[in-house]
Amino acid sequence: MPIDFNKLIALFAYDQYDPLLFSSAFFMFLFFFILIIYRITSPVRILRVLVLIAFSFYFYYKSSGLYFLLLVLASIINYSSALGIFNSKRVKRRIIFISAVAVNLLILGYFKYTDFFISLVNNFRTDELQLIDVFLPIGISFYTFKAISYLVDVYWEVLEPERNFLDLTLYISFFGNILAGPIDRASAFLPQVKREYFLSKRQFSTAVLLIISGLIKKVVIADYISINFVDRVFDFPTRFSGVENLLAVYGYSLQIYCDFSGYTDMAIGVSLLLGYHLMENFNFPYKATSIADFWRRWHISLSSWLADYLFRPLQMKFRDLRLYGNIIALLITFLLCGLWHGASWTFIFWGFLHGFYMAFSLLTAKPRNLIIEKTGLRGTKALTIIQGVITFQLVSFAWIFFRAPSFEYAGDMLNQIFTFFHPEIFTQFIGGYPSVIMLMILGYLLHFIPKSLELKTINFLENRNIIVHAVILAVFIWIAAQVKTSEIQPFLYFQF
Repeated sequence: MPIDFNKLIALFAYDQYDPLLFSSAFFMFLFFFILIIYRITSPVRILRVLVLIAFSFYFYYKSSGLYFLLLVLASIINYSSALGIFNSKRVKRRIIFISAVAVNLLILGYFKYTDFFISLVNNFRTDELQLIDVFLPIGISFYTFKAISYLVDVYWEVLEPERNFLDLTLYISFFGNILAGPIDRASAFLPQVKREYFLSKRQFSTAVLLIISGLIKKVVIADYISINFVDRVFDFPTRFSGVENLLAVYGYSLQIYCDFSGYTDMAIGVSLLLGYHLMENFNFPYKATSIADFWRRWHISLSSWLADYLFRPLQMKFRDLRLYGNIIALLITFLLCGLWHGASWTFIFWGFLHGFYMAFSLLTAKPRNLIIEKTGLRGTKALTIIQGVITFQLVSFAWIFFRAPSFEYAGDMLNQIFTFFHPEIFTQFIGGYPSVIMLMILGYLLHFIPKSLELKTINFLENRNIIVHAVILAVFIWIAAQVKTSEIQPFLYFQF
């Protein structure tokens, strides 16, 4: 059978509607060959670094076309700026640092917020300015935050600048976390670039389990309930009953978790096969017993970044105000967290809600603790369950504004839930959406399984040979292929 070179070229060409996704068959096929090349070149450090840089640039090119050149620009700017900061004194050092951070933020701001700010200006003008419709390169928020954390660490003298340009380029552009994190720190990533390649059997087994977990979360659960239920309700909430709207909210809570943590699982898994340990990004967030606990478990790389580089400096700035200084720092941090997620008032309000939750928790800490003591709930399982249920409801309520295309849609959804809620419809819903209900139950059950079961699974895989690993992985890939939609759905966090 003759080779169709046009189709072959198309596989490697840029198509904005067809990025290279971890969950795609083409990525798995291609990554297999990259692994072989990487293993062959691993004894020569510069060769294995060049292989990863080349693949990372290609990986990003498949999602954003020629905007992969932004990675080259970011590498040059941050490499030279960090050296300038390290080799300069006082005023000049500060000027280089501020200028470098400003350049990173200006590039991010241009691509992500230009139209948002134009629309704000238009609110105060009679003649409206034309929106530019700037292309948003995927992952620009993530690698910009990586670059800024690197500059800040050098400026704070907790990290010396990287003198090998290729190593820093790999840190900025590494394909494993370039599109949707985790936002790894240079202090953790760069030493791994310099180490010899090593992959233990346990690490291999962990990687296989993570890839399987990611496929199930993303393709089997998130994509299916999204296309077959959640998207329909959020796009037209007034067409559905209050029961269906409420279940769609809980469905979206599960979808965004499975989608994003599924991506993270696969990112950590494929990176681990190359000998790179990316930081943990999720720790069963819906087990949280408070909003603060939720943010210690959800998108950990972002929440820790915001805590280290934004909240704590603001906390120090407002320390004279004590409790109210903490509240101001929290509100600013979460408002900017919302803005980081997207140039929309709904994202900003989502961030404000979480800031408000945290502030309210601080203001009511004493009376709540008094009630807990009086009722004898302190240290009981009942208290953990009550706190967990309340936290989940608050988080799910906030997700409405995160997902809804506008406040009007969010209002329609809330109106349906509180005005047209008829419990008897639930049995009809089960009959109409049996697969959706089954997958939602499965998704939440998987989320609440004990950590010990995961460790037991890794132990089981560790004691099996590579053929067993291959068969198990192939079975789960086949299952994912049977369930997946005709078109692979992009990961939700690619838009941020």
